[in-house]
This record gives sequence, C-alpha cells and structure tokens, in this order.
Amino acid sequence: MRRALVVEDEVMIAMYVEDLLLELGYEVAGIATGFDQALPLAKEGDFDFAVLDINLDGRLSFPIADVLRERGIPFLFASGYGSKGMIDDYRNAVRIQKPFLGQDLAQAIARIEQ
Repeated sequence: MRRALVVEDEVMIAMYVEDLLLELGYEVAGIATGFDQALPLAKEGDFDFAVLDINLDGRLSFPIADVLRERGIPFLFASGYGSKGMIDDYRNAVRIQKPFLGQDLAQAIARIEQ
C-alpha cells in the first residue's frame, strides 16, 4: 500500500486530507501540522509521496519540497492561493486548489506518480 505524508497547518484540513487518502486506498504515514515538525519527516520519513500545504502558519513549505525533491519523493502542493504563492523553482509543480474533492486529489496523485 502506498504511503503518504500530509503537511497541513490546519488540523481540520489535515484530517480531511487523511480521510480522502484513506478512501482512495492510501495509507497515511504521518501528518505534520507545522514547518518544524514537517522538515525532519521530509528528511527521514518512510513514505511514497507527500501532500504539502504551501503556507504553514506564515512559513513557506518550499524547503520541505527541496528535501523531497533531493530524496526523489514525489509531492504535490495544496493551496488556497492559486499560482500567486509559487516560486519559480516550483512554478510547474503539481498543485491543487483548496478546497478540493477526493477526485481532484486522486488526479493530482496520478500526475505525480507518472
């Protein structure tokens, strides 16, 4: 079973993403609700892909994405900001707009697993 890391600072949204992933047949390897919790998980966690909120209580998750990229672990961004919050290095990264449905998440995961 494929395992996911969820990085989301709003606990209710993190729980929603966890529920969606479980419904889609994935296992949730971990949930990080802040940057300082997420970075060590990104460096050492055992998971197959990650769902990253871009803005973690005022801190951007791009350094976390950098670690995942270095490890060769696919990820997608979930954001309420659209393309505005993106930096050039991640302009073409897979991104889903909040709020999203399970179908949107499934399609985004399929795109990163290609």
